[in-house]
Amino acid sequence: MNYGFFRVASASLKLRVADPDFNKEEIKKAIDTALEENARLLVTPELSLTGYTCADLFFKKSLQQSAENALKDIAAYTKGKNICVVVGMPVPFYNSLYNCAVVLHDGTVRGIVAKTHIANYNEFYEKRWFASGSQFKACQDINFCGFDTKIGNQIFDLGDGAVLGIEICEDLWVPVPPSSVLVQHGANIIANLSASDEYVSKAQYRSDLVANQSARCICGYVYAGASVYESTTDLVFSGATLVAENGAVISEGERFCRENVVTIADIDIEKLTALRHNNISFENLSDENVGLVKISLINDSNDLKYRFVDPFPFVPQNDEKRRERCREIFAIQASGLAKRIEHVGSSGVVVGISGGLDSTLALLVCDQAMKMLGRDSHDILGITMPGFGTTDRTHDNAVALMESLGVTAKEISIKDACVQHMKDIDHDERIKDVTYENTQARERTQVLFDMANKHGKLLVGTGDLSELAMGWCTYNGDHMSMYGVNASVPKTLVKYLVEYVADVSDDKTSAILRDILDTPVSPELLPPDENGEIAQKTEENIGPYELHDFFLYNFVRFGFDREKLNVLALKAFEGKYDEAVISKWSQVFFKRFFISQFKRSCIPDSPKVGTVSLSPRGDWRMPSDASYNVFV
Repeated sequence: MNYGFFRVASASLKLRVADPDFNKEEIKKAIDTALEENARLLVTPELSLTGYTCADLFFKKSLQQSAENALKDIAAYTKGKNICVVVGMPVPFYNSLYNCAVVLHDGTVRGIVAKTHIANYNEFYEKRWFASGSQFKACQDINFCGFDTKIGNQIFDLGDGAVLGIEICEDLWVPVPPSSVLVQHGANIIANLSASDEYVSKAQYRSDLVANQSARCICGYVYAGASVYESTTDLVFSGATLVAENGAVISEGERFCRENVVTIADIDIEKLTALRHNNISFENLSDENVGLVKISLINDSNDLKYRFVDPFPFVPQNDEKRRERCREIFAIQASGLAKRIEHVGSSGVVVGISGGLDSTLALLVCDQAMKMLGRDSHDILGITMPGFGTTDRTHDNAVALMESLGVTAKEISIKDACVQHMKDIDHDERIKDVTYENTQARERTQVLFDMANKHGKLLVGTGDLSELAMGWCTYNGDHMSMYGVNASVPKTLVKYLVEYVADVSDDKTSAILRDILDTPVSPELLPPDENGEIAQKTEENIGPYELHDFFLYNFVRFGFDREKLNVLALKAFEGKYDEAVISKWSQVFFKRFFISQFKRSCIPDSPKVGTVSLSPRGDWRMPSDASYNVFV
């Protein structure tokens, strides 16, 4: 199985300027390296057969003929090999010479693409030698190197969903790159044969440019740059090789290397397709004439060797980026709540405080919203409601946090009310089943709603995205509020948001928050153990939240099936969870996700903070009674 991945290779090669016979051997070596790693596409630099820096030698028939002979040899070398190779070389066509990418497969030339934007400024002087490919309003027939093929704007269907488009160096640096048109015609991998010289700070700019174009085009982008072996008369080239996918550089080779560099990456075609299907902009084709060439590659397997799979897709790995992410999300949450408070003319907010992570984050958001509105923290009514499972640790942290923040605090025990209610419905309180648990959740919600009504305040919900996905909330209990500030924040990110606030708080508040961070995740609806510790631990019931958040992100955003999710999770959590454990919890995820949709169909308003949201009014529309059979 290839699991929707397509392996590509970008090469920067040793060469001799104006020596195609030498250069073809280096290209063959790169082909061998790519094949050894099961790559299905190899991209070489701009004018890789001759060298980019040949200058007026490009005009000479002897160089052109030598390049054609070398290309014939390379084409023959690809015979019977399961790879598509893109080579850069000058191509004469009637009255002009063109800077071209030649596509080779199975011993033949499958197509030629000419450079559109000819650089002719500063150190570049290409118009002296080359005409623009923009002359080709449609593909033209050409017999080149003994092969009947076409030259012009075209894309190449490599099979199994991978479609190649090509642009050359300067084409990327213009306001409307050819790739912007090619992707509208179906290309999802763009190859760029380049000869971008080096100077201070250019490398980062180039990398950002490649990444940004891959994001704009929702594509994989394979960039191959000319090496240090180009002429150094006036310029130095670094041999930049990189592969980007939808806004991120996923593989990058060493620059200034004096050996061949072949940079390999696994591009997720299935992911790109899913993103495009969700983006209506890709329904519109441009008016430009783009040819289509079908190439039959066999893409039968992929071991994900060259694919980094992030185990925490909601959480940036870099500390600085994570803090910035938390700062922005916290601002979104507080701004959304501030607007709602202002709109309804509320005297403040009510929030239930359990001493757990979710209610802590909700309280911190409430506190920030009040600061935004220029109001006092006393306008926040924090209510702690001890029940049958409440431990001293969580209770004391809830009380201490409210005191530290200066909010109005109130304690209302729900034990007597729950006992009375269970008597009313003839439920034996010794039977600690779902009725026993949900009685407490709904009693707490009733208290909170009624207190909000009594004081003219807005009830703020505390439940997070992961709980909504798994249905780990009591319908019309903690599932309900007047505004939910955490509803699109996943469990794996909640703790970092609390940690972010702890880092910028005074010592007393920070100490309380850090103890809350160390507390096991629990609804505390069952009595504590004999030592007074939390007995009911959520992840022992429904599985690790880090796995479920991984499944959630990749299923909702990209639509991956369970088999692919299991394979990706095994790669992402290598050494932590084995195949059996991952398979067990992925099945639990899909079953719970599907049977819990009815809870998400009527959730309160809440601000979207990331790319994954389950709001029935926004990102996620799903029948409440859909079958999960085809997904498990």
